[in-house]
Amino acid sequence: MESGAIANWNLKEGDSFGAGDVFCSIETDKATVDFEAQDDGVVAKILKEAGTNEIDCGIPIMVTVEDGDDISAFTNFQPDGPPATDEPSQQTKLALNSTDVTPLTLIATQHPKTSDPVLPTFTDNKRIIASPLAHKLAKELGHNIRAIAGTGPGGRIIAADVTEFVPMETVGVPTIQEIPADTLAQATMTAEPTIGVGYKDYPLSDSARQTAARLAMSKRNVPHYYLTIDLKMDKMLEMRASLNEAVGDDEQIGVYELLLKAAGASMKAVPTVNASWMDSVVRVYDDVDINVVVGNGDAMYTPVIRDVSSRGVKSLSADLKAAMLSLIEEEEEEDGNSVLKDLSPSFSALGTLTVMNLGMYGVKSCAPIVTEPQAAALAFGVIENRIVPSNNEDEVYKESVMMTATMSLDHRVVDGAVGAQWLAAFKSHVENPTTLLL
Repeated sequence: MESGAIANWNLKEGDSFGAGDVFCSIETDKATVDFEAQDDGVVAKILKEAGTNEIDCGIPIMVTVEDGDDISAFTNFQPDGPPATDEPSQQTKLALNSTDVTPLTLIATQHPKTSDPVLPTFTDNKRIIASPLAHKLAKELGHNIRAIAGTGPGGRIIAADVTEFVPMETVGVPTIQEIPADTLAQATMTAEPTIGVGYKDYPLSDSARQTAARLAMSKRNVPHYYLTIDLKMDKMLEMRASLNEAVGDDEQIGVYELLLKAAGASMKAVPTVNASWMDSVVRVYDDVDINVVVGNGDAMYTPVIRDVSSRGVKSLSADLKAAMLSLIEEEEEEDGNSVLKDLSPSFSALGTLTVMNLGMYGVKSCAPIVTEPQAAALAFGVIENRIVPSNNEDEVYKESVMMTATMSLDHRVVDGAVGAQWLAAFKSHVENPTTLLL
């Protein structure tokens, strides 16, 4: 789409609108599409009337403001003409600075709601198109609005983009980084709800909101696909029993630690999964650092276990137990709330793979969300007895201890064939755990 005509206006000057309201209908050479609002505001000035005249993409068609009191400032406003560059005219620039308004333009897409995010740059002289409410929220939350990717028409930054924004070290290229540990330590494990008529509102901690924002952004940005495999656990359980005979009661090794070791060994076998999407390159990491999901609700964290592939199972078990113990330890505040003590930096670090175990809840399988910038996430289901085909000629079926593992992958980094190779390596290590000693 290079141009279009306004078939009709659904709103007039002075009308208020909300997200989802249709400003007007745009006729193109192929279809008629609705131009929908992405935020709340008021129509201050209609610059192009409905008719058969074609309007090129990029030409302003109206001006919106956040407050109706600002409408009078645009009674006689007229744009200087088609913008030749990204820089607005001096008259428009003055108007934007004085009243914080956003001219809306025809955009080169037939589906404004699902347009790909356009990442703004940090160049000081680069014009940033954002709604008044987005500017206000960014200022209140202390975010640099130039670092926020816009999902509105033409890359316009809307309020939802600001509220879901998770600050990164660079725009559009997430990196392995850490969340400040003192921020996580401020999370309150218990909070008094606000009681309304027929409902209760439970406040969220800073860490819970940050986790929610990160997962929402990852789910939106990462092209997920999922692979599932069934694993025979008999030999791994036998090895666990044998290892626990050689250690003390306070050093007992769990199946989870053996599965983590198998995941680390699989990363070494198929190293392209131990990677991140970096926009213009795929970065493959040398060390295998695994985030394990521990806790639940407002006290759910993902401490990282470092260098899993080159360490022994006993060492991994000690790190995992230390992480669990730090969550159990609590202290009392003066207001009676129970909060976590200062957490170690491992609780805020991001590794190269996230692993979760839902088998303790009887869940058979789970498709986890890949956390950017990681390329994979692995979830374990319940370990249970199942009837499976037997290789013995004397019996058709036999009882075996089985578990289902599901892997979520970033298709930009790992295609289906490579993902299958990784799961095949993981299955081999689990079903023949002596290979973990090599």
